[in-house]
Amino acid sequence: MARRKTTTPLPDDFEERIVDIDVSSEMRTSFLEYAYSVIYQRALPDARDGLKPVQRRILYSMNEMGLRPDRGHVKSSRVVGEVMGKLHPHGDSPIYDALVRLAQPFSMRLPLIDGHGNFGSLDDMPAAMRYTEARLASAAMLMVQSIEEETVDFRPNYDGREVEPTVLPSAFPNLLVNGATGIAVGMATNMPPHNLGEVVAAARHLLKHPEASLDELMRFVPGPDLPTGGLVIGLDGIRDAYQSGRGTFRMRAKVAIEQVTPRRKGLVVTELPFNVGPERVVTKIRELVQSKKLAGISDLKDLTDRHKGLRLVIEIKNGFIPERILDELYRLTPMEETFGINNVALVDGQPRTLGLRELLQVYVDHRIDVVRRRSAYRKHKREERLHLVEGLIIALLNIDEVIQVIRASDDSAQARARLMEVFDLSETQAVYILDTPLRRLTRFDKLELDREKQTLTDEIAALAALLASETKLRAAVSKELADIAKSYGTPRRTILMESSGQPRSTPAVPLEVPDDPCRVMLSSTGLLARTAGAEPLSGIGDRSNHDVLISVVDSTVRGEIGVVTSHGRLIRVGVIDLPALPPSANPPSLSGGHPVSEYVTLAPGETVVGLGSLNPDGPGLALGTAQGVVKRVVPDYPANREDFEVITLKDGDHVVGVTELTSEDHDLVFITSDAQLLRFPATSVRPQGRPATGMAGIRLDAAAQVIWFGALDPALPSQVVTISGLATAIPGTQTGNAKVSDFADFPAKGRATGGVRAQRFLKGEDVLILAWAGPAPAKAVTDTGRPVDLPDEIGRRDGSGLRLTHPVSALGGALGTTASIPPPPAPDEDPTL
Repeated sequence: MARRKTTTPLPDDFEERIVDIDVSSEMRTSFLEYAYSVIYQRALPDARDGLKPVQRRILYSMNEMGLRPDRGHVKSSRVVGEVMGKLHPHGDSPIYDALVRLAQPFSMRLPLIDGHGNFGSLDDMPAAMRYTEARLASAAMLMVQSIEEETVDFRPNYDGREVEPTVLPSAFPNLLVNGATGIAVGMATNMPPHNLGEVVAAARHLLKHPEASLDELMRFVPGPDLPTGGLVIGLDGIRDAYQSGRGTFRMRAKVAIEQVTPRRKGLVVTELPFNVGPERVVTKIRELVQSKKLAGISDLKDLTDRHKGLRLVIEIKNGFIPERILDELYRLTPMEETFGINNVALVDGQPRTLGLRELLQVYVDHRIDVVRRRSAYRKHKREERLHLVEGLIIALLNIDEVIQVIRASDDSAQARARLMEVFDLSETQAVYILDTPLRRLTRFDKLELDREKQTLTDEIAALAALLASETKLRAAVSKELADIAKSYGTPRRTILMESSGQPRSTPAVPLEVPDDPCRVMLSSTGLLARTAGAEPLSGIGDRSNHDVLISVVDSTVRGEIGVVTSHGRLIRVGVIDLPALPPSANPPSLSGGHPVSEYVTLAPGETVVGLGSLNPDGPGLALGTAQGVVKRVVPDYPANREDFEVITLKDGDHVVGVTELTSEDHDLVFITSDAQLLRFPATSVRPQGRPATGMAGIRLDAAAQVIWFGALDPALPSQVVTISGLATAIPGTQTGNAKVSDFADFPAKGRATGGVRAQRFLKGEDVLILAWAGPAPAKAVTDTGRPVDLPDEIGRRDGSGLRLTHPVSALGGALGTTASIPPPPAPDEDPTL
């Protein structure tokens, strides 16, 4: 049955309202509202208590939950749930991260949370919140002290059902003592921790001398005092930060030169720069030693434990000067770091950049206001109590009349009214007398009430005098700060050292180094190096060096080259950073090269397939993939990116070869795992932009894939080397049968065809395990660099091979074009592919 469409008629007085809004104005307004929300509600600390909103909510909620130092620990997840449900509806992860940082002694100079369990380290993440427990530390009680005495303002929470403090009373200058870090929209804060005793001394001096200068305050606070100790080099940047709110200083590890063994000296590291973990330093030192960028270190031991603390022992080789090695460690490793001070905090709800004096002044003003409000609250409460005590004394003096009035009254309201009329009492006094048990109306209680009245009178007078005098208020604040410094102050941990404040010089390209031509080479073992000139190269060295080159690219000393990976990425590498081979090494030996992994970061399963030039006027790159796709890349490489894709790969595909075309007359060559070879002119492939996926290069059977791709000059004598074997064998274990053919024996075919057979499989063979084509003579090596003799060239292209004496790892020729055994397939892949 068909349904009839009905519409509801609009009323006669309906008026359509369409409001025209300027998009740019709306976007500007919305962005500013968002930015202000991030700045005020999340990222920046308040200059008064030094806390971000999430930190303040954590401390306030834990205090309300009764998680004080004299109580037991509770699960951190319980605290996180309480904070998130009532005050901070922004997810549990930021709440727990903030709670963890408040408990870490290496992050906070005076931790505010007493954590129980794994709260992380400088190198490791903390355990999940369900495994850790927490309670307030003793110092945190100073932050919430007297919060119940109306010392700070409260505001509604996010849903209006609860209230939260806008700021904590903060009995010590938390912002300077513990520092802060945060990133907002368009601004950030980064403040180092300081010593509690020094900051309190400066605050007390400012209380006594409100016009104190920065130089006077810096006599008390000469510089940061980091939780991890170490050395601070250069005080000029610190003074700039204390003056303007911005500056930098350098942090160094604390190192001693000791006799670590009977025959060798060593460097013993006991303190590291702020936020630098020992594993990070150890990893960097090992990388430098393995890459031969740092000499003179024979051993490195991490003897850090929870009892002795940090202890890294760096053993120095005999014949090296420990002081010189230490200078290199400071220069090349995180044992020396730079800290950028950016004192941005909220003052009256607005972000401001504050110097040392302004930070202390904001805190002092806040603390004076807290003490004033606390004194006014206490005075009010004592006046209320005195009023009740005076009424109770009147009742005791006239106890018989009071009882008679109460007994003669019909109800409590009449009794209250008659007490007020007969004894001239206030309503509050009358109600209190009626609520007081008779057992308290004794002669002994009369004496206690007299003493309490006198005490209350004296306290009210003292509080009134305190509130009436600004000098006494400042003295009271100063005395409380002094008591806190005496109880919680600790000796300085960081040593301050005078210096010019200039950063250490870093390696740079010397001006006298000319931008000479050179060649960059990549070996089959992953070593990267450059030559001292542009002389012709051989693809393999002599019998003692055994270097086979995967790729060779012409460049200049100050230029850049690209490393092409199997994922289709091109990564920029500066040529000047590569080790230069001696001019006498021709044929070259890459034994002095550095691993390519030192210059590029690869994803899991990603490998380097070759090098390419970044010359925008060059011919561009040609790439071939395992699924038979070919692509010529237009050399329009972005200048402002360190890595970028040069081909968009299909799922399951990867690049197997890359070459730089030096002429349009070259042929592109594919060799597949089922022993098919296809050559076709490079002109049949049109250049494409970087995002393109390429075009069909060779037609593959279902169980085949491309194992080698390259470009050859048909005018030069070239050879084709193929090695057959069994697909199910473990890679690198089978010797295989090798065949060497003349490249001219393979006819050229059209692009996207199947090619011709390059080798006939013998019994027990079903796949090519290695293939290569390039200028003669072809050469081969094992995975240890040992040369392997190849058979002589045969006169036909589809013959079978001859058994080799050793498994071959890489093939190469006169110009460095090589092939290497591909990585084993993933467990879920067909091993024949």
